[in-house]
Amino acid sequence: MTEFTPLTATIGGVLIGLSAGLLWLLNGRTAGISGIFGGLVPIRSREAGWRLAFLIALPVGALLGAWLGPKLFAEITSGTPSLGLAPIAAVGAGLLVGVGTRLGGGCTSGHGICGLARFSGRSLVAVVTFMLVAMATVFVVRHVLS
Repeated sequence: MTEFTPLTATIGGVLIGLSAGLLWLLNGRTAGISGIFGGLVPIRSREAGWRLAFLIALPVGALLGAWLGPKLFAEITSGTPSLGLAPIAAVGAGLLVGVGTRLGGGCTSGHGICGLARFSGRSLVAVVTFMLVAMATVFVVRHVLS
């Protein structure tokens, strides 16, 4: 995707902020995906329900967006992308993300959405680090490896 679409970006940002805010207000929990997932093991009976509901809602929301998005917004195109080596890369990327969330004490959603909203200095350092590494990765993939 090479074009910025302000309407869908704004709607997505509002929905993410709303869900993070509701989780904080109603449950007193930070909407950090790695922490929510990590809290399932060992399974704590009192907390397993909301954690599972949150994690199940993530792919369900993505599927709904893929299905409804092209019908509601002209800038969203439909179609199935070619996977190629994507599943293998996704497994490797997932493992690296898991290691990174342990080292960084949280993930991009926890630090970037909730931590910055609480003016956490630690989250600011984490987000700046995430962004710099992401920019360097894009540069290397686009200009060095291609």
